[in-house]
Amino acid sequence: MIIMASDHRGYALKEQLKTFFNEENIITIDVGSYSKEPVDYPDFAKLGMEKVLEDKNNVGIFICGSGIGMSMAANRNPKIRAALCLSPKMAELARKDNDANVLCLPALFLKKRKAINIVKIFLTTSFEGGRHARRIKKISGEK
Repeated sequence: MIIMASDHRGYALKEQLKTFFNEENIITIDVGSYSKEPVDYPDFAKLGMEKVLEDKNNVGIFICGSGIGMSMAANRNPKIRAALCLSPKMAELARKDNDANVLCLPALFLKKRKAINIVKIFLTTSFEGGRHARRIKKISGEK
């Protein structure tokens, strides 16, 4: 399942991505925010993280103005690997090398078409494992 979260600055891009997902018949869960009224991004990152962690197959798409706030908040949880991606190549590497389970997008720096391309790559790229798996264990504190 795709879990979507945003603050007020990410709201418009989140809505555009939801429209894309609806057109592709892809179901998402939107944990907010639900308008352009100012809110605190950590609250929505937390709601999104909780949903992502309900199932190992879940992934998150978290959006704020810069993408930095959401990625910082999400990465506070050792089971979340949130990647701020500004290009399809970054999204590919985030999944392939880092097994990212949350994609963070900067609404102030992306247009709809590029954001969709980043999302498509993120959702269709698999974790490569191998030497990367050892590194992921170190991030989450596993031995």
